[in-house]
Amino acid sequence: MKLLWELFWTFARMGVITFGGGMAMLPILQREVVENKHWATEEELTDYYAIGQCTPGIIAVNTATFIGQKLSGAAGGIVATLGLVFPSLVIISILAGLITNFAHLAWVKNAFAGIQVCVCVLIFNSVVKLLKKSVVDKRTAVIFVLVLAGGLLLNLSPVWFVIAAALAGVLLKNLEVRKS
Repeated sequence: MKLLWELFWTFARMGVITFGGGMAMLPILQREVVENKHWATEEELTDYYAIGQCTPGIIAVNTATFIGQKLSGAAGGIVATLGLVFPSLVIISILAGLITNFAHLAWVKNAFAGIQVCVCVLIFNSVVKLLKKSVVDKRTAVIFVLVLAGGLLLNLSPVWFVIAAALAGVLLKNLEVRKS
């Protein structure tokens, strides 16, 4: 029961302080889950992000579910997920009533513009950290370049990129082993 409460409270704190949606939560998830709580490794978290990107829903919510399930089974997955979304539900319910009355004000528009820029920087920092941990050799660098080019040039679902990257990882590693 103590672990379930800790899961709920940890993810609820993340849900309260994160603005900008699921991707904006990634740096905070990394800090809390890997560095502070040691509930997952960098590699596991990267895997959760990849799987979360391929499954329906918000990547941060999916990641919270995976971590909760890893630590405490189905109950942990449910509690972590509820912890993450509960603050948003409360805040959105309050803001929905207020925002329609104040959205036309210049300072509200400017505040949202500033928040958007901040969220972009937080996501960028998270991407750089993940990049440093993920691109570790020639094989992963090739996969990175191919997926980046595909993402920029093609209008495909991220699911296809993840599947193609997984297949490329297997094929390139097998080729590497055969050469050795």
